[in-house]
Amino acid sequence: MNRYAPLLLALAATWGASYLFIKVGVDGGFSPAALMAARTLVAAIVLIGYLATTHGWRRAAADILAAWRPSLVLGALNAALPFWLVAWGETRIDSGVAAIAQATIPLCSLLIGLRFLPHERIGALRSTGVLLGLGGVAVLAGVHPAGGWGAVAGTLAIVLSSVSYASAGIYGQLRVSGTAGPVLATGSMVAAFLLLLPLALYQFPSGPPTNGAIASVLALGLLGSAAAQLMLFRVLAHWGARKLSLVAYLMPGFALVYGSLILDEPVRVTAIVGLALILLGVALGSGALRRPARTLSSAAVP
Repeated sequence: MNRYAPLLLALAATWGASYLFIKVGVDGGFSPAALMAARTLVAAIVLIGYLATTHGWRRAAADILAAWRPSLVLGALNAALPFWLVAWGETRIDSGVAAIAQATIPLCSLLIGLRFLPHERIGALRSTGVLLGLGGVAVLAGVHPAGGWGAVAGTLAIVLSSVSYASAGIYGQLRVSGTAGPVLATGSMVAAFLLLLPLALYQFPSGPPTNGAIASVLALGLLGSAAAQLMLFRVLAHWGARKLSLVAYLMPGFALVYGSLILDEPVRVTAIVGLALILLGVALGSGALRRPARTLSSAAVP
């Protein structure tokens, strides 16, 4: 259990930086689909090389082919769809705001888990957490946001990506426990690239991207996808989807710092209030904050 905290912290720092790289990429000439197709291609090449080095080419190919079904599902739900939604959302909102909106992943995981993880029950306290989290999203989007209704749409796109990520986490917990994490990471990146490729070709950039955008693609592929995917599946395999989703506590803080210091993005009061409500909702919804247990002397015995 001692390895869980540093691994979660490293994953949060890596994913938090991804919002910065995505913002630079979409502002630097890439369409959302082209940026994410390039990201998954870089990640797939790196991960295939990793598998070939550690397992050998034949075994790597056999393992990837054997895991094609979960790789396809995870490639869609954990990469292609949410990657595109986040990139599209960041064409309309700041990177830090996008990270805050994606802090709703644990709440989505909780709600989806009610259907697919029947042993997980939700009581009054956790229901309150869900409502607080949704209230945080409302504050974050705003009734009259600075970016207009485009900013509302961008924020909601990020929340929808959270639904996709949460679905992928629960699917991974229930369906792919017997497949090695590196194999799933590799297969899902290959599948995501193939899914994104047609839209990327359709929305191919009309001009050459900036050097910063190209560097962001490499950073997204190497760090935000390849390295993060290996960390993600390790956490998922050892601690489950709910523990993995708690990365959302830390990720927005990293993203806000990166966006403020590097991109000069303003840190608005609505962002802070929205983040506070979402994280409080996550804490209540995940069970991290509980009411003190009553002692035996004061507890009612049925």
